Amino acid sequence: MSPKRKKVTKRLSKSPRIILISGICLIGLGLLLLFITFMPIAVNEIHYHLQSQNPVTVSDTQQLGNGKTIVIKPINDVFGIVIPKIRANAAIIPNVDPYDSSAYQRALTKGVAHAKGSVFPGQVGNVFIFSHSSVNFFEALRYNSIFYLLDKLEVDDLIYVYFNKEQFIYRVTEKKLITPDQVYYLAEKTNDRLITLMTCWPPGTTFKRLIIRGILTTQP
Repeated sequence: MSPKRKKVTKRLSKSPRIILISGICLIGLGLLLLFITFMPIAVNEIHYHLQSQNPVTVSDTQQLGNGKTIVIKPINDVFGIVIPKIRANAAIIPNVDPYDSSAYQRALTKGVAHAKGSVFPGQVGNVFIFSHSSVNFFEALRYNSIFYLLDKLEVDDLIYVYFNKEQFIYRVTEKKLITPDQVYYLAEKTNDRLITLMTCWPPGTTFKRLIIRGILTTQP
């Protein structure tokens, strides 16, 4: 056999090994991406279940839990949100265009977003607050996924919103899944004082939107 033919034969004999190694690398890469996509979700779920036995209240003063009650001080009382059940505590960035991805992505690096055109807390109408359950670990760090556990909320759970140092308490009335094209909540007309929280669902995807509705109440 000529030297040239020997080289070709040797190269061909290595091909199955190269294909096998490449396949293993691709599978490993896929598993790694899957892990980093859903790791923040798993961490939040574990943290929620570990702390679910400790009741949570809201106060204007910071206080550490002693194994009984955890007291949360709002991060921002000029415009902020606290949801005791899921221990969400974030600033709200006002007047963010929900149709401008660059605008709301910048806003979500600082907290959650108040949709431009929706009313402010206490006013007649719908206060629309949104965030994203980010599509991967790196975006979770960058876009601060506050609403990972929003699905834990049920009817009668409380949402505390702070605006100009005044506290507004909303009681959950509804939880539902909608498709991304159902945007009528943004322009909803109502004579009530409502709040709508929205996030992508399931966490780590953009398939649907999870909506939490609440109505202003005077009783905690």
